Parts: sequence; structure tokens; C-alpha cells
Amino acid sequence: MRLVPGSDVPARELTPVGGPAVPVPDPGRLVHLQFRRFAGCPICNLHLRSFVTRHAEIEAAGIREIVVFHSTEEELREHVPGLPFPVVGDPRKRLYAEFGVESARRALLDPRVWGPLAWSSVIKTWRVLRGRERPPAARPTGGRLGLPGDFLIGADGRLIAAKYGEHAYDQWSVDELLALATEAPAPARKA
Repeated sequence: MRLVPGSDVPARELTPVGGPAVPVPDPGRLVHLQFRRFAGCPICNLHLRSFVTRHAEIEAAGIREIVVFHSTEEELREHVPGLPFPVVGDPRKRLYAEFGVESARRALLDPRVWGPLAWSSVIKTWRVLRGRERPPAARPTGGRLGLPGDFLIGADGRLIAAKYGEHAYDQWSVDELLALATEAPAPARKA
């Protein structure tokens, strides 16, 4: 079941790798909940680099980034150093199911993913060979056919916007996220 804007997102705390629990929704700001594929995924790393580079801009817009992978905490631990936002493991895909984020063969078979897949694989291989990154697991938890999902959640727990990826590299860019945030209702200020 896919969520639509206006849906209520039940309050919860997510426990990221190596960090304190984070609230969803966050009463003081918007939450961008990203569902990625598996720990060390070259396509996901290419995408997340753009969010790392522009993280200060994202925070200045009142957005908290939270990234979810269908990997174990152990698999993620070696891939999260240097990421300025919480990364959460969901190896049983419970959050994926709750938000309607799926896996499908089209994740890698769609021709629109082939360019980003080739480029991200070259970058990943180069960074692994230079000792800057770890390779992904040969058999990642949850498989390799995950599709991405993006959700912008208001401070009140209402879903502002959602994107369900049609292939492995079909997600919001930083510019798209920032544009959605400017249209979102401002969180209530504490007195």
C-alpha cells in the first residue's frame, strides 16, 4: 500500500547506527525519510554524496535527513563514517513494508538506471581500490533489487510528499527536496 500526501505517519523513534534515537516526525522540523537499497550500494552512494555535499543547505531549510537501508547494523557500520545524517538499518524491511517501498527486477533492468549504474560502479571500484570505501557484501541482506523511496514528513506527522522510485536511481534530488520544503507548512514555534 502506497502512502499519499496527507497520510498520517505514526510517531516513532528510529535508532541509527552509532547514534541516539531520532524522532519521526520531528516536532521542530521537516523529516526527509529516504529509503535506499543496501549497505555499500554504488548507486545509493552516488546519490547520497550529493546530500552530503549540500547537507548544510538542507539543514538550513529546516529538514532533518534520515536514511534507511535494508541492511543489518553490522553491514552498515563500515559504510556510515563521514555521513552527517542518521542511517538506520531495517533488515526485516518492516519500515519498507509500512511505507510501501518495494523490490522489483526493474530496479536494475530499466534502461534509465544503466548510466548511473555504470558511473557509480566505476566510482565505487576506484574508491574501494584506494581504500576509501568498503565493497558491498556479495549477498546483501534484502537483495539487490530494492527500489528507492522518498518521504517528506511534516512536524505534525502528516506526509507532505512522497516519491516511489521506478528504478534504482529514481529519487528526489537535493533541489527537488528543497523546492518541496519551501511549499511545506512551517512547523509550529514553541513559546
